Amino acid sequence: MEKYNPPYEITELILNRVANISEKITKLDNYTNLNKKPYLRKQTKINSIHSSLAIENNKLTKDQVKDVIDGKLVLGPKKDIQEVKNAYNAYEMINNLNPYSIKDLKKAHGIITYLTVKDSGKFRKGNEGVFNGKNCIFMCPPPENVDYLIKQLLKWAKENKNKIHPLILSSVFHYEFVFIHPFSDGNGRTVRLWQNILLYNWKKIFEYLPIESQIYKYQKGYYEAINDCNNLGNSTEFIEFMLKIIDETLDEALKIPNTLIVEDAININKLLNCLEKNVPLSAKEIMEKLNIKSKNTLRNKYLHPAIKEGLIKQTIPNKPNSSKQMYYKI
Repeated sequence: MEKYNPPYEITELILNRVANISEKITKLDNYTNLNKKPYLRKQTKINSIHSSLAIENNKLTKDQVKDVIDGKLVLGPKKDIQEVKNAYNAYEMINNLNPYSIKDLKKAHGIITYLTVKDSGKFRKGNEGVFNGKNCIFMCPPPENVDYLIKQLLKWAKENKNKIHPLILSSVFHYEFVFIHPFSDGNGRTVRLWQNILLYNWKKIFEYLPIESQIYKYQKGYYEAINDCNNLGNSTEFIEFMLKIIDETLDEALKIPNTLIVEDAININKLLNCLEKNVPLSAKEIMEKLNIKSKNTLRNKYLHPAIKEGLIKQTIPNKPNSSKQMYYKI
């Protein structure tokens, strides 16, 4: 077989969007200081996981997704609940997976589809196609070619990581992966995670950007771009689409004042570090641990943001100002 070389064109629209995204990333530098802040990391992952699974018809709400991740009892389809657990485990590994390793790719798929797909972590053995009703509008490459094609795609990405802009390379990879359709199920969830990994290896900020939420918002356009590229025989339109998604994700992030994000995340992180799970402490005890003199500071800068995000709870929630009120980490 000939050397794998994904077909696409660099359009003026692609160049403009790459420039816009690169400029916006520089405005979000404060996010890069939060790589050790569990509060922000967790919230972003919840948004990403909910959206990526919703695209694949998972019926759980964002609140239910959060509850599953927090280990709470959730009433819902067993498969949907397991998918959330799997996705969270996979997204927690984003900085430990080699984006050019076929072994890690299969490992990620195995985690994402654990207990939900029969051939989890293994390439498909049968033919797959895209159907419109009973009509097959696109046939995926035969199963005997899958291993070779994925190896070539990963090799292409590795060889060109310093030659092709990561925003373009990751989008090409996304489309080509969908085209190859290497697994019998879970391809969409896997490749959306993998594009994040490719981008994370370029800019760590992508750990905090829920690109999947924007894809979910434009779900119809997502599939239309893929189908158009299938018909045209190149990924140009999909690259343009994905760059639009990333650009708008950055726009959403820029609406939130960075200083507020930093302050809240740091304060919440300090609060969580001084609390033990399910062990209530009074406001006075927390103030002593944090070396805070003002109850208003504790309430407004620490307790209220943490309660709002569902990270701590009150022992007397129906009487928030009770003198016997205590707080605990969940």
